Order: sequence, then C-alpha cells, then structure tokens
Amino acid sequence: MTGRLIQLSGVIVDHIYWVEAVPRAGEEAIVRRSAICAGGGYNAMVAARRAEMAVAYAGTLGTGPFAEIAAAALLAEGIETLRPRLAGADQGCCTCLIDRAGERTFVASSGADGIVTSADLDGLAVAADDWCLLSGYALGYRESRAALTGWLEARAGQVQLVFDPSPLVAEIPEGSCAAALGAATWLSANRAEAAALVGRADPGDAAAALARGRRGGAIVRDGANGCFLACDGGAARHVPGHPVHAIDTNGAGDAHIGAFIAALADTGDALYAARFANIAAALSTTQEGPSTAPQKNDVLAALGKAEDPARTA
Repeated sequence: MTGRLIQLSGVIVDHIYWVEAVPRAGEEAIVRRSAICAGGGYNAMVAARRAEMAVAYAGTLGTGPFAEIAAAALLAEGIETLRPRLAGADQGCCTCLIDRAGERTFVASSGADGIVTSADLDGLAVAADDWCLLSGYALGYRESRAALTGWLEARAGQVQLVFDPSPLVAEIPEGSCAAALGAATWLSANRAEAAALVGRADPGDAAAALARGRRGGAIVRDGANGCFLACDGGAARHVPGHPVHAIDTNGAGDAHIGAFIAALADTGDALYAARFANIAAALSTTQEGPSTAPQKNDVLAALGKAEDPARTA
C-alpha cells in the first residue's frame, strides 16, 4: 500500500460521559465514568492507520489546551500534520453522552478545526494514489465551507475522494453539497444520511442512486445489519454485519470509513473492503471510547484471511 489517506476534515476534542441514561430537560445524568480525548476527523484516521495505511492530517490544528490534546493524539498514532498550526484559535469540542445501550447523544462546537482558507489548500499536494476524506461537518462550518467548496470544484475527477455527508447533511448549502457529490469517487453515508440525500428510505435503493455516475460507488452503512455496496449502473449488494456484543457505538461509522478506504487502497476490491470495514466497525463497538478501531490482524483473523498472502501482503 503506497497511497496515503489525507483527512481534510477537522480534529476536535471529545468530552465523553458514559451515563445510565440520557437525561430529560431539567434532569441530571448519572455518570459511570468520563474521558477527554481527540475525536471528530481523528477517528477515521485512526481506523485507516491501524489498518496499516499511511495517514496525513490536512485539517487545521490550532493552539491551546484542546489543540495540544489533538496534536499529541496525532503524534501517538503516527499521523503526519501537513499544515502549520493556527495561532490564537483552539480546537473545537464535543460533549458526548453514551448510554447503557451504547447509543450516543452529542452537542458539538467548532474551533480552529472549522477554519480553512483557500491559501491553506493551495499548497496541498495530493498524489495519484492518495485518498482524500471529507466530512459534511467541514462543509457546514461557515469559515471552511467556501474554501473547501472551491477546492472540490477545481479538483473534481482529479483526486480520489471519499465524502461522508455526516448528520449535518441537511444543513450543508446546496452548492457545497453538489460540489462534494460531484467530486466524490466514493460516498459513505449512514441510512438516515443517504435517505436525506436521495429521498429513498430503502438503503439498497439509496446506495444504487448514490453510486450512479460515480467512478467508484457508494456505501450505505446500516449499523449492526452491515452495509449496502453499489457501483455505477448496478444494484446494491447487502454485505452482512459482523455479530458482536456492542457496548459503545461512538465512532463506529468513522471506523467503517477509515477501514474501508485502507482496505480498498490495499486490494482494489470494494466488496472485500466492505467486508473488512464491517468487521472493523463491529469490533470497535466492543470497547468503550471513540477511537477503538481494531488492528489489521484482528480484522483479518475475524475474516478468516490471516493466512492468505493475497490479503495480508
């Protein structure tokens, strides 16, 4: 594997609380434990890195206490930072509540991660075998939207791009969303996000619609049910999920995206990459925390391919 994953979306800092239940208005949660750690765009990078892909961060890294947490986390995972730090602005943060069922509720606010200019992107060198990843969150932020939209419009068809529309998909301005959809080689969305984009509740139908006219295709993630994979002109294929006892689903979608990109870059086989990603995402839910993507060998063991040279080379 020679190409890199280049993350265009920002890293933030998560304040995570594992609670008995999400409180109603005016009530207080019973907290089992809490943690502060890097999150946001960091999670997909970790998944790709643990799948043994080279990873670089092209988002904005500021200065301040949250930025130092993010910088240390990137360094610990061997992720290169491609741009100088932005003085005077700290990273954004997200408060996450994880209930006993493993479901998440969160409130987020951007910081330096939501600031990107055209000048920041002008010097970004993307090789032919690199993969870029962009989240809809970055297109939702007012101080990064214009620069990223212009970059997408100028490089449509020139870079390998995976677009993750994110839960903010309905808030992305039409022109910015169109630029991302037009530039994306692959699109990876959960069931609700896919339905918001194409108006089709059936995840297979949505995947087929999102893949139409695309150089790569589309993935619609469907939680424990796995995902639906479609390429241009073909019907979607259901790729079953990997059964586990999930205790924390926070970051599972990011784990799926990062693992899919790494496996696709490694093998060129989209179906294999989807199977690999399903297992990586499932295994990530068996531990508490946002960046719990498994190592490549753990996924290969679950796939039953650990001894297959074609898959482990």
